[in-house]
Amino acid sequence: MRKDVRLYAKFEGLNPTGSFKDRGMTVAVTKAVEAGARAIICASTGNTSASAAAYAARAGIACFVLIPEGKIALGKLSQATMHGSTVIQIRGNFDDGMRLVQEVSRRLPLNVVNSINPYRLQGQKTVAFEVIEALGEAPDYHALPVGNAGNITAHWIGYSESAGADTLALKRPAEMPAYRTHKIVDRRPIMLGYQASGAAPIVRGRPVENPETVATAIRIGNPVSWQQAIAAGRESGGWFAECSDEEILRVQKLLAQTEGIFCEPASAAGLAGVLKDLELGRIGEGSTIVCTLTGHGLKDPDTAIAQGAKPLTVDAELRAIEGVIRDYLK
Repeated sequence: MRKDVRLYAKFEGLNPTGSFKDRGMTVAVTKAVEAGARAIICASTGNTSASAAAYAARAGIACFVLIPEGKIALGKLSQATMHGSTVIQIRGNFDDGMRLVQEVSRRLPLNVVNSINPYRLQGQKTVAFEVIEALGEAPDYHALPVGNAGNITAHWIGYSESAGADTLALKRPAEMPAYRTHKIVDRRPIMLGYQASGAAPIVRGRPVENPETVATAIRIGNPVSWQQAIAAGRESGGWFAECSDEEILRVQKLLAQTEGIFCEPASAAGLAGVLKDLELGRIGEGSTIVCTLTGHGLKDPDTAIAQGAKPLTVDAELRAIEGVIRDYLK
């Protein structure tokens, strides 16, 4: 692997509910309240439900969440329930939930806050602004995990606005005027999207009926922002690729044990993909690469514990403790 690249992690796990979803959710819920909404609804693999529940609680409105039964990490489920949302488990997957959310919202007065809501993307695009502020310019490549595909679309919108460029991927609310920009940077990055092998519809070019991956946040077989993401990839000169669960988990542990960054499995997919493409020579020498790590590792503690070293149990004696440490230091 070439070692002459500059590789940065943009860690979104430090947001209020521990994922990038907060950026778009605060905008979506604010606009829902402004429009007089009494309730919001979403389908979720976990992070969206946690964020929607938190911001709905702060706004004093109801939140309904559809999740796949038995397919959501406990850390995320605990957030949704603790914030007081009504959690409805369905005997189906996320894509079934997404379909049902759209159907019920046409029959009942509910605001959908999944990424089909254009305000979500308007909030999430701010990652691009922060990256440019930190680096002083746009990176050469920006890599992300891809599930429902709204985040890669939003990143591209942010970079496009910063460069004073228009984009086919733009998903702007109808009542907002056409945006005007001051050209802050001279170029936009190449966008790289990585999916888990068991849930890679964009890579396969067709929906995946029963997606399966340890990276629960991107366990989605038919992304609602599919076409916008494809547009972002095409316009930027980028590509989509896949990583196995083993590769994802290995990089999750690598980040934790070498950089002190504890991200959830889905977050590691972007970096795992970059490392593979560096090996393949697809990414240019001397490049600056940013990987968005979308959520905190405490979202999925069970997966982390299963990977980690088991605690050692010894007697409460100095000699026993010294023995463990001396064995390690040999």
